[in-house]
Amino acid sequence: MSNIHSYNTKTVWTGNEGEGTKSYQSYKRNYELHMAGKPMIPGSADPNYLGDATRHNPEEMLLASLSACHMLWYLHLASMAKIVITKYEDDAVGTLETQKDGSGKFTSVTLRPRITVKAGADLTKADAIHERANKMCFIAQSVNFPVGHEATFIEE
Repeated sequence: MSNIHSYNTKTVWTGNEGEGTKSYQSYKRNYELHMAGKPMIPGSADPNYLGDATRHNPEEMLLASLSACHMLWYLHLASMAKIVITKYEDDAVGTLETQKDGSGKFTSVTLRPRITVKAGADLTKADAIHERANKMCFIAQSVNFPVGHEATFIEE
C-alpha cells in the first residue's frame, strides 16, 4: 500500500511595473514563493530572459531540489550502512537545451558531492550508495533526464 503526500506552495508575481504585460519589456519577472510557516523565497526568471540575477530562478531551484533530495537519501542510507559521514557538499551542474521557439528542457544533471567520511569507511560501499539514493529520491524519480553522480570521498 502506498501513502499519498500533498504539498502546497503559493506563487505570487510581484513584477507589475504599472502597465502589466503590455510589452515584453514592460514587466519584471520577479515573484515570491510562499510555504506556510517558512521564509519567503524571492524568485525571478533566468537573467537570459530578463530576470533578476539576485533572485532564485526555477532552473536553479530544480537543480537544488535534485541535489538536496539526493543528499538526504544518501545520508539516510549511509547511516543505515554504518558509514559515518561528517561533511557533504555538492557542486551540481545541469544542462539545459533550448530550441529556436524558446522552449527547452534539461538534458542531464550531474551531482558532484564531496563527502567526508570517518577513516576506515568502506569507500566502495559508500560510493555504491549513490545508485540506491538516486532510486529513492522522489525528485530524481520524477524527472525525464539522467541524473549522474561523480562523488569524491575524503577520509578524516
